[in-house]
Amino acid sequence: MLRLRNELTREVEDVPVRDGVVRMYSCGPTVYRPQHIGNMRSFLLPDLIARTLRVHGVEVRRLMNITDVGHMTDELSEAGRDKMLLAADDEGLTTQGIAEKYTQLFLDHTDAINIVRADLYPKATEHIAQIIEVVTKLIERGHAYEIEGSIYYDVTTFPAYGALSGQSLDAMRAAHRLDAVDPRKRNHQDFVLWVHAGPRRELVYGSPWGPGYPGWHIECSAMSLHHFGERFEIHTGGIDNRFPHHEDEIAQSEGAVGHRVVDMWVYGEHLLMGSAKMAKSAGNVVTIGTLIERGYDPLAFRYLCFNGRYRRQVDFTDDALDSAATTLRRLRERIAMLGPPSTTVNETYDNRFMAAVDDDLDLPAAVKVLHEALSDESVPPSERSALVARWDAILGLDLAPDASLDDELTSLIAEREEARRAKDFARADAIRDRLRERGIELLDSGQGTTWVRR
Repeated sequence: MLRLRNELTREVEDVPVRDGVVRMYSCGPTVYRPQHIGNMRSFLLPDLIARTLRVHGVEVRRLMNITDVGHMTDELSEAGRDKMLLAADDEGLTTQGIAEKYTQLFLDHTDAINIVRADLYPKATEHIAQIIEVVTKLIERGHAYEIEGSIYYDVTTFPAYGALSGQSLDAMRAAHRLDAVDPRKRNHQDFVLWVHAGPRRELVYGSPWGPGYPGWHIECSAMSLHHFGERFEIHTGGIDNRFPHHEDEIAQSEGAVGHRVVDMWVYGEHLLMGSAKMAKSAGNVVTIGTLIERGYDPLAFRYLCFNGRYRRQVDFTDDALDSAATTLRRLRERIAMLGPPSTTVNETYDNRFMAAVDDDLDLPAAVKVLHEALSDESVPPSERSALVARWDAILGLDLAPDASLDDELTSLIAEREEARRAKDFARADAIRDRLRERGIELLDSGQGTTWVRR
């Protein structure tokens, strides 16, 4: 069974399963701009967890939130305008139009790297009522207080605050968006739940405390409690989310219901570029769209991420991407030559592969087993093909040949075979080039011709 490092306990533990089901909530994108590949590596983590659990026969229910309500300010703007509003002005769209545009782009890019879509992508703007409900409960339970229409969480009322990030209250500094500089707070570590809307604020919602909008952290508590109930198994995110976002989420959720809500907290580490974290502010942002424009198979990026375990930093370079693209192409070519899979799976290799994956998602070790199995000629080709088909359910690299092509491509392949039989090699080469332009690579051998997607 899959074991993962639980950041709350600092231990590698069996993934908890209740009634054959694992519920997993993942922090998703803020949709005012394209997501860079550093973000995409974080979004790859819950996909790998879910794929592995499903191979083990476990049902997985996945939620990933979409932050489409304003909470992020532009530090360079005197007015401190929300980044959703700035993006809307820049592109001549409404804030809803911006959110829809970049939500769809996010989904397109996750599709491109074979991230299986979550069961639900709840949006913050669609859960204002649930957010107000949780904030109200926190006030009633003595965890929150009001200052002129803004609601703050009093962290001294939650003794476990700091357990996730391993910090004490005395050692913490104010590190929460929107509220770090408010001198009216009871404690400098207190964080905002609901923000009173100023005169220039455009994204405003009604509440018992007057017009305002939710703080950043509260949306995840409200949506996870609403859709999963008061207990679920896994919460994932990028390492940046650990503090303050998830520390605050624990305080909110457990403060509202009075008991532990999440069993296991799992984090993906940074993707580096030139030894620096990828970030828009650093000017080193690359997106999946960038890679596609440069002619790369986006799954080469997925393969590159397997160079390191999810909780280790991975360096992204052009050389590393080129190497991943070349290796992936060669893998597909070798696998295409194996022929159809048998109904028999080699247990020795399968056990080794699954042991690596189950060991806290050790994908580098699992990929090593893949290469060893493909090179082992003592294993019949059909059994090696069967292993690939089984393992790619986890790897998600489209390693096995696609069994279907549209009629036009099928006709072109048949036409090329006819040209080869007629020894019209110029025509055959021209058709090969046309197929390459359509993403199909032909592989000729003594046993005939097969094809793979490029």
